[in-house]
Amino acid sequence: MKYLRQLEFRICKELRNSLTRMLQLLNLSNIALIDELKVEFEPGLNLLTGETGSGKSIIVDALGLLIGGRYTSELLKTGAERGFIEGLFSVVHNPHVVRLLAGAGVFVEDDEEPFSSHGKSGGKSPETQHQLIIRRELSASGRNKIFINNRLASHSLLRDLRPYLVDIHGQGDQQTLFNPETHLELLDAFAGLSTGSGLCETVINAFEALSKLQHLLESLKQDESVKFQLLDTLKYQIQELEYAQLAIGEDENLEVERRRLINVEKLTALSQASYGRLYEDDDAALARVRQTIKDLAELGEFDPTFRGYQEGLESASAVLEDLAFSLRNFSDKLEFSSGRLAEIEDRLAEISRLKRKYGGSIEAALEHLARSQDRLRTIETSDERETELKRQLAQANSEYWRRAEELHVNRVRAARKFEKAVEQGLAQVAMDNARFEVRIITAGQHETAQESTNRRSGLNSISERGIDHVEFYFSSNVGEELKPLARVASGGEASRLMLTLKTVANASEFPRTIVFDEIDAGIGGRVSEAVGEKLRQLSETNQVLCVTHQPQIARFADNHLVVKKDVMKGRTRVSVAKLDRKSRIEELARMLTGAEITDSARKHAREMLKN
Repeated sequence: MKYLRQLEFRICKELRNSLTRMLQLLNLSNIALIDELKVEFEPGLNLLTGETGSGKSIIVDALGLLIGGRYTSELLKTGAERGFIEGLFSVVHNPHVVRLLAGAGVFVEDDEEPFSSHGKSGGKSPETQHQLIIRRELSASGRNKIFINNRLASHSLLRDLRPYLVDIHGQGDQQTLFNPETHLELLDAFAGLSTGSGLCETVINAFEALSKLQHLLESLKQDESVKFQLLDTLKYQIQELEYAQLAIGEDENLEVERRRLINVEKLTALSQASYGRLYEDDDAALARVRQTIKDLAELGEFDPTFRGYQEGLESASAVLEDLAFSLRNFSDKLEFSSGRLAEIEDRLAEISRLKRKYGGSIEAALEHLARSQDRLRTIETSDERETELKRQLAQANSEYWRRAEELHVNRVRAARKFEKAVEQGLAQVAMDNARFEVRIITAGQHETAQESTNRRSGLNSISERGIDHVEFYFSSNVGEELKPLARVASGGEASRLMLTLKTVANASEFPRTIVFDEIDAGIGGRVSEAVGEKLRQLSETNQVLCVTHQPQIARFADNHLVVKKDVMKGRTRVSVAKLDRKSRIEELARMLTGAEITDSARKHAREMLKN
């Protein structure tokens, strides 16, 4: 039996190593009491322990700042002008993360090949790990820079990435739990209805189809509202452009003809003079070339060297003859016509006016004509098109609501089981009197029949996640009414509640690094043991980082780190060390008894680790 338990432990640890490694390294410089500090984290449960005030919370605060927390210059080490926080994350492939990064021009890489800028993974396995380096550079002036994989990034991108990387729960920092948007996610994870499940995918597809048709219908109605204003304008512009019968290149051809008419006399003189020199004059070039050809033929009889030039001269003679005839024909056709010149001037003026009016070129004017004709056809047939779109929209709306109501029924059924499981879990962490309730408000509740009809024909209050708005209600004490979670849970309660929710829900649906800062406040003994067991359970699907003062929790650590604060050369120095088994015994003994460690405390610590 003991061997089987050890084997099970090793298998779970290997699974954590392969699937849940998130934050690998945190590198700090000039942050609060820290000069330089590198902390390496491992899969599973990472525990930070140390004396009160040793600097454990500084590490958690620095991680919070790295993922988008508010920065103030007081966080810098005294006397430092600059500092930085850097984190190395190994992220399980997530299409949402890839799209966020690709939209900002940031690449994420794995052991194979980088993602494209369009965020396509090329068929990556869901277990593929991608390296992500986030660096935040801080200055005493209050300005800071953010880099993701060595590319400058915005603070809003960091905030958008945060839910997929780190979830911090501690002293006043419940980022996820107090946001009702995440409550639906937790309920769906418990019910096996997260994105990717068959039923959720059908709702998403139905919503996309409904949205597309709604957009088309709204565009058509917009055309309808302005069609009477557009109709006359479009008809006039189409008639004007069709009547003009523009042709691509026409303006260039007319410009050439215009220049020829304006310079008839000069062109006539040039062409006739060139024709005479080539063909008609007594010493015309063509006649002299022909004579030279004859002379070379005779010379070739005596010296073969000259025969090679004869073919070239015959080609030149043919070119000169062709040019001469072209000059003669050109000269014969030259004739000045004031009527034709006026016609060309008018046509060019008309073309120039249309070009200015419709885009600057004949090509742009013709494109405007085509668009106007299409728009006119759309407006003239809008009644038939609207009827067809309304028919399709009614079908899509009916299909969406059928699928969404099926999803709603599954959520309501799961909510009751979820409430019972959470209350049982809360009792195990010293919250015996806590009550927990899942309230599901469905689009359409508390509406009149007419309001419901109007809403069901549109997209109000519905989304790709269905028709439900989920919010958790909570009461920690007897006699208190249930209130929205964000209004009643204190820091310690919220941490334990989140721990319970994460372990009850299927946390592997959204793995990330989950941080609990002093989750053990106000508890001890048996309750601490239960909290430690829940942390261990959660660490099977998520990397967990926990700051604790309880040895009953610390004994569950996969990676036990101790934080120490020393004074060296008049300056306070914070350091972090990973503990081996012997060092862990000493640290657990210190946590059990305080500054003076006894042999009995060491024995107790060894028993805790052994079990």
